Parts: sequence; C-alpha cells; structure tokens
Amino acid sequence: MILSESARAVFAVLAAAGTATRPRLAADAGLSKPTVSAAVAELEAAGLAAHSGTASSGTGRTAAVYRLGPAAGTVLAVDLGPDRTRVRGCALDGSLLAEATTSRADAADAVRETLAALPADAPLRTIVVAVGDVTAQDHEGTGMRPATAKAGPAYDAMAVALPPGVPVHLENNVNCAALAELHEGAARGRHTFGYLRIGVGVGLGIVVGGRVLRGANGAAGELARLPYPWDDDREPRREALEEYVGAHSLLHRAAEAWQSADGPRPRTTEQLFALAAEGRATARAVVARHAADVGRLAAAVAAVLDPGLIVLGGSTGADPQLLPGVRAELERLSWPTEVVSSTVGDLGTVTGAAGLAIARGVQTVTEAVRAKD
Repeated sequence: MILSESARAVFAVLAAAGTATRPRLAADAGLSKPTVSAAVAELEAAGLAAHSGTASSGTGRTAAVYRLGPAAGTVLAVDLGPDRTRVRGCALDGSLLAEATTSRADAADAVRETLAALPADAPLRTIVVAVGDVTAQDHEGTGMRPATAKAGPAYDAMAVALPPGVPVHLENNVNCAALAELHEGAARGRHTFGYLRIGVGVGLGIVVGGRVLRGANGAAGELARLPYPWDDDREPRREALEEYVGAHSLLHRAAEAWQSADGPRPRTTEQLFALAAEGRATARAVVARHAADVGRLAAAVAAVLDPGLIVLGGSTGADPQLLPGVRAELERLSWPTEVVSSTVGDLGTVTGAAGLAIARGVQTVTEAVRAKD
C-alpha cells in the first residue's frame, strides 16, 4: 500500500508520542484534523497504527487514542562492552520488549534470547551495535565492521546471531552514551556538551547542535591518541594517556601508596572508591590524584571544544567523589565550564544505542514507503 506524505508524518509523530489522539496528532504534525483522520485510516489499513482506547477531555467528550500497530515493527540494540554485553529489543515507540545481559563471550546467546522474545508478527527494522572502536561509515551511513583488534573479533562472534537481511548500524559506544545523556540524562536540554568517559579506557563523546560529531575518520573524541607524556625527557607513546588514566593504572597507584595500616588493599576500583567514601586517608589521596588527572583531561577538552558542559561517565568517571577535584583543576587551567556526573550510569550505552535504533527504525519505515511513491 502506498502511503501519503501526511500518513508518513503522522506515523513519525505517533512513534514519538507512543499513544495520541487525533487532535494531538494534528497539532504535533501541523496538519488539519480531516487530513489526520485520513492519514490514520491509511496507517490502520497498513497495520502501522491501531486503536488503543479512548480518552476523556475536560468537557466530557471522548476521543479515540491510537498507538503503533504490529506492522510498525521492532529494533535491536547491542552494547558489546569490554566485559558485559547488554541487548535490548524495543518497539518503535520506545517501549522495552525484551532485554538480556551476559558476558562478552556469550554475546551471541544474549542476542538470540532477546530476538526470541520479540513479537513474531512484528518485522525487525534495524539493528544498532555499540562497540568500543572507531566505526567508519559507508556512503549510506551504515556502520561497517570494526577493523581493529579492539572490537572486530568480538563483533564477528556476536554477529552470527543477527538475522540476515536486516540493516546493521555500528556506532562507537561512547557516542551512544553521549546520546543517552542528551535525551535522558545529565545533558537533557543542552545541545552542545562533551561526555567524558573514564574507566578501563578513556573516550569523549562530542555533541554539537544536538548531533554527535564523528569527524572525518569517525575518530572524533579518541582521547587515547592525545600525545602523552609530553616533556623534554620522554617521548609520547601511542595510547599512553589511556594507559595512564585508565582503571588498571589507578589500581596500580593505589597498590604503591597502600600502607599496612590501611587494611586490605583494594582489588577493584569500586572497592577503592568505597574506601575513599569511608574516609580512608590513602584511598582519598589516590582518588584525589585521579580527580586532578581527569580535571587536566577535561581542561584539554575545554581548550579544544569550549563545550560549556562536560558530563563525567564511566566506571570511575561517574563517581561523584571526583567532581570537586575535577572542577578545581579545570578552573585552574581553563575557562569556566560546568562539570556534572552522568545520570544514566552503566546502561547509558545500550540506552543510547536503542534510541539510535528507534530513530533509524522510524526512518526505515517512512523511507521504505516513500520509495513506492
């Protein structure tokens, strides 16, 4: 069935709203009520919209409420993290339909489990996979297989579970988390900001004008490539900055500073930050030094981007104990820049990937129909 331009517009509005009456669809789509009534009828005939009840107004009148129909379909989001894989299946209105979390080695099983839980009569529109790697884009804007050893083999092991014929888009995991902060987290309402992730590695998601900045090679925000160290006596080494700021080096510094009187040495960064929160002097000193290091990295971000806002995320970066030290070091080295902690946490990457998948899924439906005109 060939749908009109108005039906495509109404479909996009309904996907964003979840449920809506015809008056609301008319207002949000900028169309007349008769045009919306005709568009809704087209969508119902195609299975892209369905009646879901009625709503009462203040005057006592009732209005029909509509939702997406089963033919609208579903999307799949995969966060192929360094240790854990998170998978979500969603409807195009954002409703969570299925999810699974497993080890990275069992990523294919998590994908199969989630796919099996999705409605059998709903077509899978698109798949977004978040990877810890640079993701080049082809001429259609679809992310191609990651080429480096960081994510390529893990992606291949997971991809055997993906159904054939469904568009797959790859996106950098930090960019996905930045999108989650933009739409649901600490940067909501801010169209330009930097999302600085500090954990096992380091990375920066750059959002300008509400869109992720990817760069000519898809490598914008790859802070691991900043020259480090940079002084008269030592030559910079490739990705040495990530090695220095990352969680493994943080624990190594804690081990070097630890005294027998401090009790058991922390084996994880979570234990280290918990001890600092308890007021343990050595733990607090190590965390304070880490905060200063992150503050210097934030100053480099501010010097290049002047983003106005930096959101700190990642397994160590999101801990609020870092905020005072990061803010102080950034203020000492650069101009005023707001710094806040992430509010989406560990689910930021899969949340952002799901949002991106939904947007592409809606686009897939409307463009597929438009191609018939």
